[in-house]
Amino acid sequence: MPHRPRIPSPGRRTVLRGSLLVPAAAALPTTGAAAPALALAGRPEAAWGVQVGSVTASSALVWVRSDRPARMLVETSATESFRRSRRWYGPLTGPGTDFTGTTPLYGLPAGEQVHYRVTLTDPYDPRRTGKPVYGTFRTAPARRRGGVRFLWSGDIAGQGWGINPDIGGYRVYEEMRRLDPDFFLCSGDTVYADGPLQPSVALPDGRIWRNVMTEEKAKVAETLDEYRGNFRYNLLDHNVRRFNAQVPSVVQWDDHEVRNNWYPGQILDDARYTEKNVDILAARSARAFQEYFPVSASHGLFGSSGRPSRMYRAVHHGPLLDVFVLDMRSHRNQNSPNRQADDTTGILGAEQLRWLKRALAQSRAVWKVIAADMPLGLVVPDGATDFEAVAQGDPGAPLGRELQIAELLRFIKHRRITGTLWLTADVHYTSAQHYAPERAAFKDFAPFWEFVSGPLAAGGFPANALDGTFGPDRVFVRAPDRANVSPMESPQFFGEVEIDGDSADLTVRLRAEGGGVLFTKVLRPGRVGQ
Repeated sequence: MPHRPRIPSPGRRTVLRGSLLVPAAAALPTTGAAAPALALAGRPEAAWGVQVGSVTASSALVWVRSDRPARMLVETSATESFRRSRRWYGPLTGPGTDFTGTTPLYGLPAGEQVHYRVTLTDPYDPRRTGKPVYGTFRTAPARRRGGVRFLWSGDIAGQGWGINPDIGGYRVYEEMRRLDPDFFLCSGDTVYADGPLQPSVALPDGRIWRNVMTEEKAKVAETLDEYRGNFRYNLLDHNVRRFNAQVPSVVQWDDHEVRNNWYPGQILDDARYTEKNVDILAARSARAFQEYFPVSASHGLFGSSGRPSRMYRAVHHGPLLDVFVLDMRSHRNQNSPNRQADDTTGILGAEQLRWLKRALAQSRAVWKVIAADMPLGLVVPDGATDFEAVAQGDPGAPLGRELQIAELLRFIKHRRITGTLWLTADVHYTSAQHYAPERAAFKDFAPFWEFVSGPLAAGGFPANALDGTFGPDRVFVRAPDRANVSPMESPQFFGEVEIDGDSADLTVRLRAEGGGVLFTKVLRPGRVGQ
């Protein structure tokens, strides 16, 4: 499928302004440097760049963080000159949201490039304004022929591998930016709040990996401010800020936003933590998550109790695509041997499963991407006897969390819902699995594909074993041969999905940093068992 631009790419001037108008205090620091502190004098500045999310055919949400209390002003235009612009008055940023703020944009033209700039104003003196920070994005198409192209991956700053200035930081983000996708799906583990960094790490070949250090990344996160510092950390990277200024995001979470392999109600047995109640930690992380990503408050990411409540949601991107963003973390049952014969909670919870069935049945999109933060048929252990994901290595009839997935797959088949495919990250390698009933112990489902890609900036790991319950066939895999291979030793991975506006064919490409396309699969609309 040719890589032909459907909409003019953003101009170089806009992208450069969006990424380079950053004061020296927020430039990529050297090892041992602290994050930029809040300033009390001068003009307000947006050193952390800008982000856009919740993009539809007519709306979007713009994010910024100030270095002090400030009023947020957004201007939008069809051109970089901003000759004919619209103004959007945003909130007053303050300590209640760690000086972050979002401004909703409405009435935007469908399928068009939108240029925007964010200006921060001193709330006590409107004449004192900071330098504008620029960005651009495309709205979703209103018509099918507009086509869609997006990227996905996950797993950022994990296993001790943070921002390394010696290799240019998170350079894979620049590679993704140059592909100019319509949006980026981040499939979880957006931060590693449970993974402290060291200033340097010796590699097996004798080289030294150096990490940019901040106070919050020197220990496990427990307090709200420590979680906030983990989400801020990745924004220190100039590649990330430049990417965010051009590419909208759809973000989900998994375990490392809180703590490895956590589940609701868990009480930690970990000497690193003074707070042992994981529900309290999850509530703090959820608040920081909502503050640091452009996610609409209407999604209700945490309720009045402070506990995460609605991370899952549907993202509609024109007539060709709906993305169903799952939360396989907040509503799951306890990690266990996962062989119980009756399991109504599973990995999604009963309410989320009902929502997903209803949303899939109501979708009129040609393609229905199920964005899962964990894989289905890959065995992911949690210690010697328990399991972390859906599968548990028993290739027979569904047990434990597999029962809930079997119910969902049966529903998709019997309601004749076409165009479903699963995307995930989590396991720190890239692969393609085809699931088919003729190979499976459970047979009441229609064949489908699952694609895995990651990490973006974390350790690489060998491929996980497959569980035969749903009949997966690993058609492609690229993975390291040992655990926790650093980004200096193994390329990072991300995936690309492109839907052609004329034929509605969907092409999946699994990509390696610096290595191009590793694997390609073309899926035809309306067909079963591809």
